[in-house]
Amino acid sequence: MSGSIAQAFAHNFLGQSPRWYKATIVGFLILNAVVLFTIGPVAAGWLLVIEFIFTLAMALKCYPLMPGGLLLIEALLLKMTTPQALYDELVHNFPVILLLMFMVAGIYFMKDLLLFLFSRLLVGVRSKAILALMFCFLSAFLSAFLDALTVTAVIISAAVGFYSVYHRVASGNDPRQDSEFSDDQHLPSLHHDDLNQFRAFLRSLLMHGAVGTALGGVCTLVGEPQNLLIGHEMGWHFGEFFTKVAPVSLPVLVAGLVTCVLLEKLRWFGYGTLLPDNVRAVLANYAAEDNAKRTSRQTAALLVQGAAALILIGCLAFHLAEVGLIGLMVIVLITAFTGITDEHRLGSAFKDAMPFTALLVVFFAVVAVIHDQQLFVPLIQWVLALPMEQQPGMLFIANGVLSAISDNVFVATIYITEVKQAFLAGHMTREHFETLAIAINTGTNLPSVATPNGQAAFLFLLTSAIAPLVRLSYGRMVWMALPYTVVMGLLGWYAVSYWL
Repeated sequence: MSGSIAQAFAHNFLGQSPRWYKATIVGFLILNAVVLFTIGPVAAGWLLVIEFIFTLAMALKCYPLMPGGLLLIEALLLKMTTPQALYDELVHNFPVILLLMFMVAGIYFMKDLLLFLFSRLLVGVRSKAILALMFCFLSAFLSAFLDALTVTAVIISAAVGFYSVYHRVASGNDPRQDSEFSDDQHLPSLHHDDLNQFRAFLRSLLMHGAVGTALGGVCTLVGEPQNLLIGHEMGWHFGEFFTKVAPVSLPVLVAGLVTCVLLEKLRWFGYGTLLPDNVRAVLANYAAEDNAKRTSRQTAALLVQGAAALILIGCLAFHLAEVGLIGLMVIVLITAFTGITDEHRLGSAFKDAMPFTALLVVFFAVVAVIHDQQLFVPLIQWVLALPMEQQPGMLFIANGVLSAISDNVFVATIYITEVKQAFLAGHMTREHFETLAIAINTGTNLPSVATPNGQAAFLFLLTSAIAPLVRLSYGRMVWMALPYTVVMGLLGWYAVSYWL
């Protein structure tokens, strides 16, 4: 009896994850305590960061919330951070949590409109390079004024819509009825090649769009949270921020868009896959049938969603309220005027966002450990001890490296605080202070596309519903982001070092 109970516990631990994965997590939990008590908290802190990145990399084996949560519970028990430090980190990032709770759900209620618009774009534009460029540029443009997570949520929602339509049609189901589309068991074998090609097609568009959010987000005061932080510390308004950062951000934007086209033309790093003709036909037929069968109530619903989208863009562009509160307003407007009144349909909208919201809380616990153990302080001190002419370039690199493994808002907060203290102490001129501020801003925005945990939008994409459907793993994201990382990182470093 005791043997069967032990086997049951072993089987239940992390569910269907492979045995080697379960053993690895258990090994991590043991190793952390050993390292903490033998080598010290700094080594244990860095080990914890590496282990958490491992759980993100293995997201397709097990959702990172469970193994990452176990690691952070242990960190709290071992006093590597405190519940109060975690709470303070959550309060500081409450706008992001609010955004995920309500804005992603708001985008869910616009899915009919998004499918209507994007399906015409997908079917109408035959050139993959032009289509990819449009996705990248539109994501960059929108992210310069809206939140990157909101833009990513729109792209994800559209991609899930495309995938579900084709999968349901290929499986012989009604694409307008809710049915399982994550299981290929009932898919005829003759559709498998088309589906795999369609996955590769969607993967590339999703990555172009995600990179676009970073290209646009670096340009303006409202593009990323750390931009607002740095702009506030420097006293820069919207136009001044854009002008100060432009010598770095605009060349990188152009280079990023050129890279997008070249990747599609050269078919490198997993890009260049075309939309299969059979899939195009299914999506075109779906759009045509939708037009023919659309009722007056459905048309009215689309008009309401369109009006809500315009209100959303206007409110976000002028920052009339916190992004999450605007998302809640969108939910209320769309549901009230489209006849959605039951709790079940409302609940469906929140199920995609809540797992990532919980994961983000665990991520902020990692940030709390980094802060409490002062893991980044030696690197900051080393950079500020360099000769003045070397500091901008090295600050860009240091911010890029640390932002690729941690929260870029946290990294920017630490660096701008340290640099401002040095300025106030009289160790640098105002001009040099501004140069370093630009280096911090661009360093936390551009090279951080190297990994999914470097950008919140990338992490959201990795852990979203679309990632397992299109086989977008952590490693594949790193590989597909690599050419962008090299181009954006090198050009950004050169511009910071020599053009400011």
